[in-house]
Amino acid sequence: MKKVMITKAGAANVLAVQSFPNPTPKINEVVIETKACGINFADILARQGLYPDAPSLPTCVGYEYSGIVTQTGTSVDKAWEGKAVFGLTRFHGHADTVCVPVDQIFEKPESLTFEQAAAIPVNYLTAWQLLIIMGALTAEDSILIHNVGGGVGLAALEIAKHVGATVYGTASPGKHDFLKQKGLDHAIDYRNKNWETELNALTNGRGVELIIDPIGGNHWRKSYRSLRATGRLGMFGISAASDSSWQGKVKLLKTALQMPFFHPINLMNTNKAVFGVNMGHLWHENAKIRQWMTHILDGIEAGWVSPHVDKSFSFDQAAEAHQYIEDRKNKGKVVLTP
Repeated sequence: MKKVMITKAGAANVLAVQSFPNPTPKINEVVIETKACGINFADILARQGLYPDAPSLPTCVGYEYSGIVTQTGTSVDKAWEGKAVFGLTRFHGHADTVCVPVDQIFEKPESLTFEQAAAIPVNYLTAWQLLIIMGALTAEDSILIHNVGGGVGLAALEIAKHVGATVYGTASPGKHDFLKQKGLDHAIDYRNKNWETELNALTNGRGVELIIDPIGGNHWRKSYRSLRATGRLGMFGISAASDSSWQGKVKLLKTALQMPFFHPINLMNTNKAVFGVNMGHLWHENAKIRQWMTHILDGIEAGWVSPHVDKSFSFDQAAEAHQYIEDRKNKGKVVLTP
């Protein structure tokens, strides 16, 4: 089998495709010949040496995949063999073969390509947790989605439009037309304008009921200020710390030091709430994950969930794929294909 390995911390050129023995499934596991593997910003941070949850280097990362079940453990229903599936894995997903517990796979809808299926698990489950489970978004609410053009951002946009909420989103101006076609109500240019000022003007100074923010540091202070009374801030990343050079660890420390402290008395007096989301720390909550995925699969069948794959790269082009995401060029998901 082949894996895309992070050989050491650094720029995208530290990635290399290497060969390993094929896995043998344990009694509750399945072996999957992968057709596509999703890339997430956590994978970029892991390559940069800035993701604390990542295994020690050298390693293979990747949380999601799609493919064909080729082998099953002794306690797994043989009916799975030959089925097209997608699902989650705790790292080692950027490989042409993955071996995972059977309760971490889902049958692939026939309407989706393998690339689209690999774009579902992390992005849509994260967005579902942010908006529905913890964000309690309703049709009467408004939401600001930071980095709305990214993978989680587009998933959140589809969910928010399905709910019926008014959606604001920050993105570079080159993505605005695309995002408006996807249903975004108000696009905000965060590169050339002060997004906080723009949102304040668009909402007549009221702010919004929900903001989801993957940036971190002082940016969370600004998002908190932009909440309306009864508003909720969902934090799910620290992309502000991203840097492939030695300065990355300095940026990470600076970002951490700039993070706000939300005092309980202030939260009560302002009628606001804050919460955090990290899918990588929910492996013990498999029943919840499967329940959330049921709703997402229903959305695929109904037509309001339609994963957008921006670009597909081969394993040999993994460095290009990482750089493409790092340069914020992607609209939606970027995937690797063996």
